[in-house]
Amino acid sequence: MSSWKKAAKATQKTHRERHQPEARKHLGLLEKKKDYIARARDYQEKQQTLKLLRKRALNKNPDEFYFHMINSKIENGVHREKNKNDTSTFEQIQLMETQDMRYVAHKRTIEAKKIDKLQSQLHMIDVANETPNKHTFFVDSSEEAKNFDLAKRLDTHPALLSRRTNRPKLSRLKDMKLPDIDEKTLNKIEQQKHMAYMELQKRINREQELTIVQQKLEMQKALKDKKVTKPKLISKGTKNSAPLYKWKYERKR
Repeated sequence: MSSWKKAAKATQKTHRERHQPEARKHLGLLEKKKDYIARARDYQEKQQTLKLLRKRALNKNPDEFYFHMINSKIENGVHREKNKNDTSTFEQIQLMETQDMRYVAHKRTIEAKKIDKLQSQLHMIDVANETPNKHTFFVDSSEEAKNFDLAKRLDTHPALLSRRTNRPKLSRLKDMKLPDIDEKTLNKIEQQKHMAYMELQKRINREQELTIVQQKLEMQKALKDKKVTKPKLISKGTKNSAPLYKWKYERKR
């Protein structure tokens, strides 16, 4: 390279796009050519779409009728299909539209396993103590029945008679060493037990919801089968149950 070309290259200035003047700084960044091209292309695409929609509207027959006009509606800006035989909650509709049957069945299995695990940990002791039942004792005479001592017969302390589970005998109570637990610790244990029961109830409700959704999805899949005759509606679906249909019996060849 000659010395003249080197000198020309050294004196050449780098091109820089013009920045926003200080007087117009409040309007934001100055639009560059690439920004203008992107905005122009977006505007042209929208104009072509509007032109096509106007053409379709002009060519449409105003007397033409579609059943979809009365079988669909717009809710909160979302186009939804009407289902006259089903009254589902919003959560159930949203789950049915976004997830498939396998996912619902998988989530239901997970919830069922967690419910079994919680029930095995809690043992439902409080429920067992609150459940009314009968325990019949037989005596030899009316005198023995009159002087019948339940605590002595069960060989336990009178304070434990209301329990139906975890009712140790007096011989075991003498050998047991109870830990020193203050009132604060007891309240904490009771609170943890209460929270565990609340979680169990929530998971049971969740498993029931998933069961209903799975049943509705299975019914929708069965109704889409074109090979069988259209079934008869027995009962409409509700938020707590799937719709019931009765198919006509067809003998298989």
